[in-house]
Amino acid sequence: MSDIHRLTEAMRQFSEERDWARFHDPKSLTLALMGEVGELAELLQWLPAADLDARTREPTLNARLGEEMADVLLYLLRLADVAGVDFSEATATKLQANIARFSVAEHHGRGPSRE
Repeated sequence: MSDIHRLTEAMRQFSEERDWARFHDPKSLTLALMGEVGELAELLQWLPAADLDARTREPTLNARLGEEMADVLLYLLRLADVAGVDFSEATATKLQANIARFSVAEHHGRGPSRE
């Protein structure tokens, strides 16, 4: 069993033990996820880009980033579980599609564009 599947099962159990599953419809989970992404973004919002590498390694900020990233991942896993999406499979499939879409030869050192 993968770590993703173990985390998904642990999150399902956490929710069921608290009788929260009834609140976990896809819309509500998506809105909660958006809130957590906002909290993550807020930690970096006003930091100068030139300082980010050093700042994100400072123990206090690094710990807060980890907490918010964990919240984002847990909500994603819960949303996938509720929606019946195999998160491991979907992620692997999407990565393979991105590898095919963004060849090294055409995209090395260049960010993707919407052309």
